[in-house]
Amino acid sequence: MYKFITMLFACLMLSSYKSYSTETIAVGGKVIDATSKQPLSGATITIPDLRISVLTDQSGRFRLRNVPARGSFLIELRFVGYETLTRVMDLSKENDWQFELKPTLIETQEVVVTGTLSSGSNKRNSTTVNILNKDKLLLPSSNIIDAIAKSPGVSQVSTGPSISKPVIRGLSYNRVVTIDNGIKQEGQQWGDEHGIEIDQFKANRVEVLKGAASLIYGSDALGGVINLLEPIPVPEGEISGEFLTNYSTNNGLVGSSVMLTGNQNGFVWRGRGTYKNAYSFKTPVGYFPNSGFNETDFSGMLGLNKSWGYTHLNFSSFRNNIGFYEPAFDSEGNYVDEEGNRFFHDDFKSRTLQYPKQDIRHYKISLNNNLLIGTGNLKLNLGFQRNQRRELEDGPDPSLYFNLDTYTGDARYYIGQKNGWEPVFGFSTEIGHSENRGEEFLIPAYDTYGVGTFAYIKKNWENSTFNVGVRYDFRKNIGKPLEQDGEFLFQRFSNQFSNVSGAIGFTHQFTERLNFKANAGSAFRAPNPAELGSNGEHEGTFRYEIGNPGLQPERSYQVDAELSYDGDFVNASATLYNNYIHDFIYAAHHGEFIDNLPVYQYGQVNANLYGAEASLILHPVHFIHFENTFGYTHAQNTSMNRPLPFIPAGVLRNELRYEPEIKHLQEPFLSVGMANYFAQNRVDEEFETPTAGYTLVNASVGATFFAGKQPIKFYVSANNLLNKRYYDALSRYKPGRLDQSDLNLGVYNPGRNITFGVYLPFVLKRSN
Repeated sequence: MYKFITMLFACLMLSSYKSYSTETIAVGGKVIDATSKQPLSGATITIPDLRISVLTDQSGRFRLRNVPARGSFLIELRFVGYETLTRVMDLSKENDWQFELKPTLIETQEVVVTGTLSSGSNKRNSTTVNILNKDKLLLPSSNIIDAIAKSPGVSQVSTGPSISKPVIRGLSYNRVVTIDNGIKQEGQQWGDEHGIEIDQFKANRVEVLKGAASLIYGSDALGGVINLLEPIPVPEGEISGEFLTNYSTNNGLVGSSVMLTGNQNGFVWRGRGTYKNAYSFKTPVGYFPNSGFNETDFSGMLGLNKSWGYTHLNFSSFRNNIGFYEPAFDSEGNYVDEEGNRFFHDDFKSRTLQYPKQDIRHYKISLNNNLLIGTGNLKLNLGFQRNQRRELEDGPDPSLYFNLDTYTGDARYYIGQKNGWEPVFGFSTEIGHSENRGEEFLIPAYDTYGVGTFAYIKKNWENSTFNVGVRYDFRKNIGKPLEQDGEFLFQRFSNQFSNVSGAIGFTHQFTERLNFKANAGSAFRAPNPAELGSNGEHEGTFRYEIGNPGLQPERSYQVDAELSYDGDFVNASATLYNNYIHDFIYAAHHGEFIDNLPVYQYGQVNANLYGAEASLILHPVHFIHFENTFGYTHAQNTSMNRPLPFIPAGVLRNELRYEPEIKHLQEPFLSVGMANYFAQNRVDEEFETPTAGYTLVNASVGATFFAGKQPIKFYVSANNLLNKRYYDALSRYKPGRLDQSDLNLGVYNPGRNITFGVYLPFVLKRSN
């Protein structure tokens, strides 16, 4: 930890030195309506790679101060009701800019993507990306993954409302990487019952990158990446913030968050606090005991935005307490505890968690830098994380206690764009140290080390782009022995793996409306210590797990292609993908039991996953919005000629949204939607049960009111409005996952849930 603090201090000193040695200028211009030529007041102009933004004034004019005197940067212009515009501008050659924005009825796809190697327009980025802005993230959800799981190709492994794990195109766990402010999130992502330890309210935007991203992020990014982005610092001289709160009827979930941010002469800062609390959730047939949770989060940022780039120090604290209950019933079918005592109605609404429960804590500090060097720039991200998971069986002393410390470093040098060429070189490293501090054990204490290096180049033509890259990775895992009662519970193991992977991508704009993307590449994932060395009862998953120290890395070979059309009244896209994975790792049950728990042993097979995603958005008139999305994954264990287990069911979503014009209201809406989940009969019958198809009806209404000049957004949203009984194909409470000996035992997903919410953005001091 002390070495990490020293590195942070050295980077801050380097940044301070740079601030005295770089020439600065001020640039500006005007933003107008492309049709009427009238100025647009309140449009946002952003340079993402410099983390700066500004708003246009009443005359549509703007000015960016203290920007570098040379270099080309991508500029993004956004305004409600208009197509987002992106341009690469040379700051040394142009000054008095004029931008024309085109009115649109459909949310444009011309947005900047930052989670790939080269930030740029989504149309010129070959990776398939879904982008969720603040408005979509405000929709009712119980955690950050639940908020994004409605995107095509994205699902979630759920353990009630409190825990969700992302699934992209059928892949999850260590095959999906979560990036928070440029730092790879390292926690307990290997386990079924572990969520993502991130405050759901702090993300201003989420980019879901679908397909292999090992070229950028190394091992684990086999299925895709969840890239969480906090807000761009506000314009100089401004102090602003937001307050939001909501209440959900199903489990009494109360969630509140407050944020304050400012910018004084390039010194930027932000702070946020969040608290959530819920009692047991209710299925259509009754409450599920001890399924409540509470969460307390704090995060902040201090930084400098100067002509030489920026340096931001981020820190966060996440704590989540989650109740657990292993279902048991009396002769009348009522829930009972271990002593056979029946749970009564009043117990279900108690916000005091009973034992057993989990206490999850995650602490993180990171330094994010972008330093302009010559005609290029160096992005340097350093991070330290401490993840702690305590399982409390019958008292405050944890029976099982994991502690994981992770140090990460990532450096990328971007050579200045020349004649359409954009070269990038990078290096990354990761060191992890895990300890067992409890009395029970599941995985051995371990150390892990990883390094990687890559080279990438992108070529831009007028209507096309081409990119190619290659990466080398090395990873080593060392599992530590543990002797208990004269026997070795864990044997020492040491594995090291290396891999060379590559990727190519291509985009082409046939017309201004019609766009094509294609990708091909390889990726790999090294087995994690849980897969290599587990030997114990996994309390949260109701099974006994045994690892395999002889596992080999997974190697993936995949292709995908997307065709999209953005019209005035129609927006459509279709994507096809195929992903072949050699030595796919998963835990399987073959009929053996230990202490009445099914034994799951890790092994390897070859697997093939292919599927399709599609969307069709119709806007026949300005106040009607009809959105339809579809996603399906077909996954086969080709070694045994049977389906892969735990794959999401196909889903078709339809939403009709009415957006009338009502005096004194801003952006009023009324929506009704259906989520149609297909039956999932493609299961590994040896240890998984099928799930029936079902349809959920959802609805919402909301608008922004004004108290003087202060906007206040109110909304009401209903999920599972008809209180449908159903089992999600990926629910850990569905029949067959709770009790392998009783395939009829299951817990329905949550029933009807109505959420009331308020969102209040405010400005305490406006920029000059």
